Amino acid sequence: MAKKNGNGANETLEQKLWRTADRLRNNIDAAEYKHVVLGLIFLKYISDAFDVLYEKLKVGEGEYAGADPEDKDEYGAENVFFVPEKARWSYIQSQGKMPNIGKLIDDAMDLIEADNPTLKGILPKVYARQNLDPQSLGSLIDTIGTIALGDEKARSQDVLGQVYEYFLGQFALAEGQKGGQFYTPQSIVKLLVEMLEPYSGRVYDPCCGSGGMFVQSEKFIERHQGRLDDISVYGQESNQTTYRLCRMNLAIRGIDGSNIRWNTEGSFLNNAHKDLKADYIIANPPFNVSDWSGDLLRDDPRWQFGTPPVGNANFAWVQHFLYHLNPNAGQAGFVLSNGSLSSNSGGEGQIRQNLVENDLVECIVMLPKALFFNTGIPACLWFLRRGKKKRHGEVLFIDASELGYMINRKNRVLADEDVMKVADTYHNWLESKDKYEDVKGFCKSATLEDIQKHKFVLTPGRYVGIPDEEDDGIPFQEKVDTLTTQLREQMKEAQELDQEIKTQLAKIGIEL
Repeated sequence: MAKKNGNGANETLEQKLWRTADRLRNNIDAAEYKHVVLGLIFLKYISDAFDVLYEKLKVGEGEYAGADPEDKDEYGAENVFFVPEKARWSYIQSQGKMPNIGKLIDDAMDLIEADNPTLKGILPKVYARQNLDPQSLGSLIDTIGTIALGDEKARSQDVLGQVYEYFLGQFALAEGQKGGQFYTPQSIVKLLVEMLEPYSGRVYDPCCGSGGMFVQSEKFIERHQGRLDDISVYGQESNQTTYRLCRMNLAIRGIDGSNIRWNTEGSFLNNAHKDLKADYIIANPPFNVSDWSGDLLRDDPRWQFGTPPVGNANFAWVQHFLYHLNPNAGQAGFVLSNGSLSSNSGGEGQIRQNLVENDLVECIVMLPKALFFNTGIPACLWFLRRGKKKRHGEVLFIDASELGYMINRKNRVLADEDVMKVADTYHNWLESKDKYEDVKGFCKSATLEDIQKHKFVLTPGRYVGIPDEEDDGIPFQEKVDTLTTQLREQMKEAQELDQEIKTQLAKIGIEL
């Protein structure tokens, strides 16, 4: 979807749309504006999809003979949202220059929710606010109106998915620390999903943000020619606006979001899926949270491997995941801060030891710095498995800290080849000892006895070691002679520059 921008450089459709929309933002905070933009994108998508089916019903040929294009049931039968007349994009765009356009859009969202129960309470009604200039809103509507999002060609190319994901990422960058509350960088999610390979079963994320883990699971299944209806997703989110983003993100992809729950207490105090035993858990819980109400949960049945400290929720999350895993080979992959690998405070070291001794830890991946938009805290990936059938008594350590590339001065991403390098290493290790071998500085298969010698510290660097330097074939003495010659020449040049500076200063009466 590359286009030429005014400077002649390649610009994708997503970048063009973002540049135009962001220029219209004026003084609205990014956290607020994302709901304005993403809500309109969602509205354009469902209206486009509605229009396609509406025209087929209106023509009434073949299987659509005698159909009523205003019958809501006709749309439900084909998993298309019914859009009432005054919520359709053609009507909204025709009113785009009216001073009350904000209220008209809010009303349109209400109308759509009334006719589509699965969207009730999900869509944003933020368009009539005083700080949103009607003229700017009208321009934004015109901009979004230039792209097809929900027709058959656009859906086959996943235009909406690309635009929506790009905008989520850009808003997370714009919001900085707050952005991490709803968005995990795509390359990290892709790595988690590629390693877990959730082909079928129940996929659970108890801190699901905007639903990126579920979306990547769906993409994984599509890439491998699987069936989307072979998985079901379960999630929980404590932030209501983020929960709405998640439900919209799933709705535009046809993923059933009915098992995504919202409550203000969160997964610790108000566990919305108490009886769930998931086949896969994929999550990025908030790092090192101290106010997780741990003092109210000292005797919780989830703490099977030790009571987590009141001042840090890391191992509360770990045990929450384990509690909800299918006891027969359920797998979990999640992000934690690097401190979780070595901390001994508040009994964390003992919990970690219990996890290792019960052979639940399967793989640890050290991540590069600067991957996250919201924190500079170094992070790692944990992979746990109940009922191990392969690699009993072993843990794979991978140090991926040198992988990836910088996309700006602050942020790094993992390239697709980096993701596959780590994922392939893990799968080769699982499949066969003939396919896998330790690589100094990158990966090491350690026994429980090895880990015991390190007092159950799980930092990959302790196990993989430092990579050997490649011999370039130049003798050591020759390197020394070359460097000495270069240094001598540089020192001589420095003396000449000092003398030239003194000479020039003397000409204006300054003596050194």
